[in-house]
Amino acid sequence: MLTSANEPSVGPWAQRRRGRRRAARDPGAFPDRRARVSRRWFCFDVGETLINETRLWGLWADACGVSPLTMAAATGATIALERSHQDAFALVGVPDWREREPQVQAAYGGFAARDLYPDALPTLATLAAAGYRIAVMGNQPAHRHGELAAIGVTPDVMAMSQAMGPEKPDPAFFTVALRLMGDPDPHDVAYVGDRVDNDVGPSAAAGMRPVWVRRGPWGVLHEDCHGHARLVVRSLRELVDRVDEVWA
Repeated sequence: MLTSANEPSVGPWAQRRRGRRRAARDPGAFPDRRARVSRRWFCFDVGETLINETRLWGLWADACGVSPLTMAAATGATIALERSHQDAFALVGVPDWREREPQVQAAYGGFAARDLYPDALPTLATLAAAGYRIAVMGNQPAHRHGELAAIGVTPDVMAMSQAMGPEKPDPAFFTVALRLMGDPDPHDVAYVGDRVDNDVGPSAAAGMRPVWVRRGPWGVLHEDCHGHARLVVRSLRELVDRVDEVWA
């Protein structure tokens, strides 16, 4: 987790790993593969990677006075037109959507356990148990950090873009992300996300290994025209099953 924008803290998965290392008095007890894994990172996006945003978009539909299907269609149109998802509000006739945001956020109440994709926590735990370092960094308000921790997302490092400064797809986001992870070799970092424009392309440009999760509106409608993704999966469970392909 991250206690401030500049100070990474150690999550419980990292503490358990360190405990296992201290317990092993023989440095040769760990196989070579585990030594390689221990310096590698999986850095996860948040929305539509760990968190299913269907409930939030449903509340926005209610606030805009349209059906969830209409809101979904407007969002899909902005994706197809390569426009900001915020333009969806104008498409449904609500250009003043920001005035309704307090109402929506109050009804939403923040991330809840029911918003996690079913494979989110098991994937983080499985990768951590295998020796990988885990980070969670995405375009989110700073308060999402505490909400994620409260529902069991406790990686080695966690930071939201509002606390980090830059947002994706700004290359500076990935520069800050690497710094918060302790400046690993970018090639030892797999960035996992659902969007080609925010996640796959920019993380590849930063020297990371992009993993594209094709779920959620952007994951389904986007196309990786430049072939930047090191691995393409339909779920995080599939990522666990094919993890060696990320590093091949």
